[in-house]
Amino acid sequence: MLQERWEELADIKDDLAERDWFPGTSGNLSIKVNDDPLQFLVTASGKDKRKRTAEDFLLVEGDGKPVEKTHLKPSAETLIHKEIYKQTDAGCCLHVHTVDNNVISELYAREGEVSFQGHELIKAFGLWEQDAEIRIPIIENSADLSVLAEDVKNVITHKTKAVLMRNHGITVWAKTGFEAKKYLEAFEFLFRYQLKLKSFQTVVN
Repeated sequence: MLQERWEELADIKDDLAERDWFPGTSGNLSIKVNDDPLQFLVTASGKDKRKRTAEDFLLVEGDGKPVEKTHLKPSAETLIHKEIYKQTDAGCCLHVHTVDNNVISELYAREGEVSFQGHELIKAFGLWEQDAEIRIPIIENSADLSVLAEDVKNVITHKTKAVLMRNHGITVWAKTGFEAKKYLEAFEFLFRYQLKLKSFQTVVN
């Protein structure tokens, strides 16, 4: 099970790295290995995510601390992954920094969320109704990761599939790695669409 989850997360990392979604070693990924007690693989801090090595991830307990003694350090944002696993039925969490998700988070920060409706790609989230809408809450960034993790926890509802951190990035989660990557791809598409639409509207006006 552990090796299977490792390979699954490594494949996701490779895919996202090809899209340049990990600038400057940013971003972090995790995948659940065990429910009780909670254990999950999480990216090791400061690694070049374009490279695939045996030290890309480490197994941590539900408190975010390594299961075994290691020289590797869990991603600083492991606290956020921990809260998501405790608050939801997530099996995988993906966090990336892109120009598009940063700009969207800044444009809609005052509203506290950005929403999309009437897009075909909303079906990627399992929303098939004619007037289906997807909302992504936006929280303020904080250098204190415990504060950031608490803020993430406070905006999660049963409908939440992602959280935007202002000028920081997006964290997406789902039951499986495949679903989490699908959600992330869909959100990034919607962000690009919205920014391009706004640029055209500015030119027209």
